[in-house]
Amino acid sequence: MIDAFITYIQAERRYSALTVRNYRRDIEAFAAWCASKTGVSLSDFDVCKVSSDDIREWIIYRMDSKKVSATSINRELSSLRSLYKYLRRQNIVTTDLFKHISTLRTAKKLPTFVPETRMGQLLDNLREKSADGTFLEQRNALIVALFYSCGIRLAELQGICIGDFSADMMNLHIRGKGDKQRMIPIITEMASRVKAYLEHLRSMGIATSAGSPLIVAETGKVLARSTIQRIVKAELSAANVQGKKSPHVLRHTFATHLLNKEADMRDIQELMGHSSLRTTQCYTHNSITQLQEVYKRAHPHR
Repeated sequence: MIDAFITYIQAERRYSALTVRNYRRDIEAFAAWCASKTGVSLSDFDVCKVSSDDIREWIIYRMDSKKVSATSINRELSSLRSLYKYLRRQNIVTTDLFKHISTLRTAKKLPTFVPETRMGQLLDNLREKSADGTFLEQRNALIVALFYSCGIRLAELQGICIGDFSADMMNLHIRGKGDKQRMIPIITEMASRVKAYLEHLRSMGIATSAGSPLIVAETGKVLARSTIQRIVKAELSAANVQGKKSPHVLRHTFATHLLNKEADMRDIQELMGHSSLRTTQCYTHNSITQLQEVYKRAHPHR
């Protein structure tokens, strides 16, 4: 049953490789726990015999014994909920096990972002360093610039091919979550940087076709997620950026800065590939916080 579900989300729902991996891990961990509880092997365990009480016990086990956060448990529950929704559609199970199981409450965290002045300094330094730099310097600077100027996800960056840019390099086609397609405009300075990087790639004999990946190692292979994460962390650390340092922080920074410049919320939603406006609205809290700070500094009767 689990393998059939995984095939379904891969082939029909077109989930990303990372999402598929997470779903499989969450579901197999739950199934293994249920199997051990009932004294059978994982291969002999039937996921169709699970009850709502089993799921509640699983939640308690994860929270109390494993000290797993509510956020992580909610993600695991989402994986299980998707599995049993699929099984109901296939008429393999008839009961909605999650009808009376609610999502756990989590503390709301504001998205972390880099202040505009610090981000400007970082981009200026990277531009200067990569102008006549090595391949690695050019590539690493481009990675940071793409995350910030396009607001893309890590998996989306990995998936960019040369042919995804328009002929004039002013638009970038992105394949997002669930294979959703969107077009992102590219600013002139960014387009020039991409062109210079492509020339460097071609001089090395890699990236020779439209289907060639953009962000690669010197061998021409797509960079691993962990490598991209290390690059971003290193560049942000070198610029003395405080707090969390990740590709997602640059994505948050993109959205927050657009909102601070009074961009329309629905335009930001479209650019980021959010399926729901509610997801995008979390960035309004950063803007409100910024307004409060300005108020405290500037109001004559503060």
